Amino acid sequence: MQNRRRSIVLFLVIFFTSCQSVVFAAGNSTTHNRLQQLINSDDRSERMRMRNRYRHPLETLSFMDIQPDQTVVEIWPGGSASSGWYRSILEPFFAGQAGKYVPVQNSSSFPDRVESVPDSSADRVLVFRAHGFLIYKKPIDTYYQELYRMLKPGGIFGIVDHRELENKVQDPKGENGYVQQSYLIKLAEKAGFQLLEQSEINGNPLDTKDHPDGLYSLPPTLSGTTFNSSLKKKMQSIGESDRMTLKFIKPLT
Repeated sequence: MQNRRRSIVLFLVIFFTSCQSVVFAAGNSTTHNRLQQLINSDDRSERMRMRNRYRHPLETLSFMDIQPDQTVVEIWPGGSASSGWYRSILEPFFAGQAGKYVPVQNSSSFPDRVESVPDSSADRVLVFRAHGFLIYKKPIDTYYQELYRMLKPGGIFGIVDHRELENKVQDPKGENGYVQQSYLIKLAEKAGFQLLEQSEINGNPLDTKDHPDGLYSLPPTLSGTTFNSSLKKKMQSIGESDRMTLKFIKPLT
């Protein structure tokens, strides 16, 4: 009976979240237009804007259903709006709005309690290409538990990260930079999250994941290509890494 009740609650949360996403896509043109303006803004460096085609920021933030009245936490976003790729969009987006953007710097004591984020206060917690602290640093569980603590019931943990092939053994040291999607899902579910939705917005089928320096051979790093023009050309033709885009929910009960 209890499992059935939980299933009903999760169904209702998914239903209403899906409805909200439709409203965002179809009706909230102000939010959509504001995000697009910031994504293409000259206030972001040319180097940042050149990566829009690989990172699909409008589609990704729409998938996460970012709204101006939310409290949105980003884990390890870069030190400032000029150096954090998604921060350069989100920080100005929330300026003067009812909601707020909270960056948790990599210089913080995270996963120790983030005092600026009270229990169950965040609508969204976002992680973009920063899975190392979630996976390879011990104890792993404490990182996911802190994300879970921050979120409101019904809140969303969203992550975009470099996706490893599922037929490989997960490298515990993460030397090639990739992580298996199933492994990340398992860690999140262990903390209490439930997978709500996944997207191929940031997928890249050209990424074979067998490069000399792992994903770091690819743009923007292009490691090992300085004196190898043919390798550099090949890596540039592939583009940035194949990435999973996942959305987890903190259950209502």
